[in-house]
Amino acid sequence: MGAEKIEMEGADSTLMENVKKPIPKTHNKYERLLQPCLAEIVGTMFFVFISCVSVIENVPAAGRLQPALVHGLAVAVLVAVMNNISGSHFNPPITVAIYLCGGMELIMVGPYLISQLIGGVIGAGMAKLMTSPEHFNNATGAAFDVLKSERQMYRALFGEVAMTCLLTMVVLMVAVNSRTKTPLAPFVVGCTVIINILAGGDISGPCLNPARAFGPAVVANYWTYHWVYWAGPLGGGVVAAALVRLILGDNKLRVVMKS
Repeated sequence: MGAEKIEMEGADSTLMENVKKPIPKTHNKYERLLQPCLAEIVGTMFFVFISCVSVIENVPAAGRLQPALVHGLAVAVLVAVMNNISGSHFNPPITVAIYLCGGMELIMVGPYLISQLIGGVIGAGMAKLMTSPEHFNNATGAAFDVLKSERQMYRALFGEVAMTCLLTMVVLMVAVNSRTKTPLAPFVVGCTVIINILAGGDISGPCLNPARAFGPAVVANYWTYHWVYWAGPLGGGVVAAALVRLILGDNKLRVVMKS
């Protein structure tokens, strides 16, 4: 009985100590509002930096394989690292689609988009500082200079819509839709980027991300057919959100056929 009494007194003492400790404030204003935007700037900055360098320093013999692997692996790493801070968007169409699917508040959409564009410009600037002027000029600073004619432009526009739709749909299914969420999301999203670049490299680049197009366009001052890399990806993001809302989403996400 004496031993039991001592044990109980020890347990009570420990319990009282735990009760006295203040509960940590893990969701303060900084972590809810400012930190996610800073994470979007940093994540987009490093993604655009690494991806631009991979294009500028690409050996012709490597073809599209080197940029495809670099883009996809960079996305996978950054999504894994930043996911619990900002959701790892790094891409305006993904931010818009996640908002349309109820995955974020409207008040954060504008700050996220601005953060991504700022990160894109900084990343492209870092790539210019790192690479030689000759290589930078030969690659037009990794800006998207694939389009040379209006006939090619329409195929590229469709390609950007379709390929960004695939990428955004994958993101929504592995990160927002509760029935299909998976810890493998970074790997799956990275693989989707790789296969899109391998498939559409000669059609539109592809871009799939206006922040990735905007940064190099600003730094290299190259704006030919630049609107395609906004209209196509944003259109693809909206289509992906519609697919999830109308067809593929779980009962909470779907707006039709709920019963």
